[in-house]
Amino acid sequence: MSLSKKAFGAIAFVLIILVADQCLKIWIKTHMYLYQDIEIFSWFIIRFVENNGMAMGIEVIEKLFLSIFRIIASGLIAYYIYTLVKRNFSLGYIVCVAAIFAGAVGNIVDSVFYGVIFSDSTPFNMAVLFPSDGGYGTWLHGKVVDMFYFPLFSFEWPSWIPFLGGETFEFFRYIFNLADASISVGMIVLLLFFRKSFALSFEKREIKA
Repeated sequence: MSLSKKAFGAIAFVLIILVADQCLKIWIKTHMYLYQDIEIFSWFIIRFVENNGMAMGIEVIEKLFLSIFRIIASGLIAYYIYTLVKRNFSLGYIVCVAAIFAGAVGNIVDSVFYGVIFSDSTPFNMAVLFPSDGGYGTWLHGKVVDMFYFPLFSFEWPSWIPFLGGETFEFFRYIFNLADASISVGMIVLLLFFRKSFALSFEKREIKA
């Protein structure tokens, strides 16, 4: 496959993920109350939540620095994809990295813009896009929208187990979005099928796909 076709494939894939991710998030923000559920199946629920931090709601650094870090990291990934195309890596590997890049950018859009373009979402009020009195935050301080919840199964730990006794274990309790899924799938496929390509990408020699 020619380099131009690989570049087009990577760009098209990124755009598809970004558009789908943002369309879903905007619909959730403007049609659901915060913490509202829409049950598709007992094991698949659309639950609207927001978080200020990284994946799974983890917060270890201040929001502004997290947003800046995401932007810098995404810029480095974009350059990495450029080098992969230029060095003629396989389309499969390029798409895996593009999936990670698309997911990262999808969440960056929330962090950079959502605080400015949306009013606040609450359990009693749906957000408004481009509110007349301004958004709920400032640039780079937007909250990331999550919605996919898969409570596949749960059980209670026996009381005799130290620390965990009596606690409920649920799989999968974390709520995520399409951008998170794109990052996770890209990384899993890369680790399963493209570890050699990943190692070769840091060697300074031409790749014959």
